[in-house]
Amino acid sequence: MTHAIRRAALATLLLAAPAHADVDAAITDHILPGFTEFSNAANALSDVAAEDCTAQAVAPAYQEAFDAWMGVSHLTFGPLEDQGRALAIAFWPDKRGMVRSTVARLVADQDAATATAEDFAEVSVAGRGLFALEYLLFDPDFAGYDAGSYSCELVQAVSADLARMAAETRADWSDYATTLQTAGEAGNTTYLTEKEAAQELFTALVSGLEWTADQRLGRPMGSFDRPRPERAEARRSGRSLRNVILSVEALEDLARHLANGPIPETEAAFATVLDLARELDDPVLAGVADPAGRLKVEILQQHIKTAKTYAAAEIGPQFGVAAGFNATDGD
Repeated sequence: MTHAIRRAALATLLLAAPAHADVDAAITDHILPGFTEFSNAANALSDVAAEDCTAQAVAPAYQEAFDAWMGVSHLTFGPLEDQGRALAIAFWPDKRGMVRSTVARLVADQDAATATAEDFAEVSVAGRGLFALEYLLFDPDFAGYDAGSYSCELVQAVSADLARMAAETRADWSDYATTLQTAGEAGNTTYLTEKEAAQELFTALVSGLEWTADQRLGRPMGSFDRPRPERAEARRSGRSLRNVILSVEALEDLARHLANGPIPETEAAFATVLDLARELDDPVLAGVADPAGRLKVEILQQHIKTAKTYAAAEIGPQFGVAAGFNATDGD
């Protein structure tokens, strides 16, 4: 049976016996623990930087905080959308090199941006968050600073700001969780029906898979004639492929909790993606510059898109969204 026939048969079966997406499980077992982990990791990073702000000392805690961010980075609505937090936490893709230029200006000017938390919160989003910190910790042009230098103070300021945003986001989710869980009830003006709340989470799932395929893999792939490995996400900290893997793992976890019923094709598709990614052995996706390496990344990208297709077929109908729904369609 071809993939197309299997998808059509699966969608028909699910539409014939509709269920309800498990919004409560997604919130309780995926979203809230994820933001708690991110907040804890960001706070630990800030603590390390406050004690010893040198790049060598801070780098391990930075990696752990970035790991935790990948567990929630697909949840860009609600508290992460508020005050532009998602961009301030992770300003990528950076098509114009704004992070580098902003960090360079801050280091060169040595102005009062680090004086207080309130001062630093006024800095451009390109000078804050994980990617500004990546330049300071891993880029040879910035990372060779000494303790007591302005760059050291800047690392402390970026880390403290990140911890603050992570803590605020986690706190705000306590209220926003109730908003999702009371969808359709009197007084809830954000989600007028239960379906709208479920669709919000489903959109995060589908959009997250699209983002990883099109941005995390598509940007460094560029075109066959002009691959762009320098565009890989977080390549300075050596975690481009790791971000792909962690993102897919987080999205698989969301899919499992959101589904109210078996999703065998989706689970199999995710397993294939993760097997391919873990076998790639190309931490910064530099292999896209080589035809053989590029083919491996193309295959991985296609399987991520296949996982999205099966998620649409198996999970979407559980709350009335037909297979083939695309989160970017504005439906």
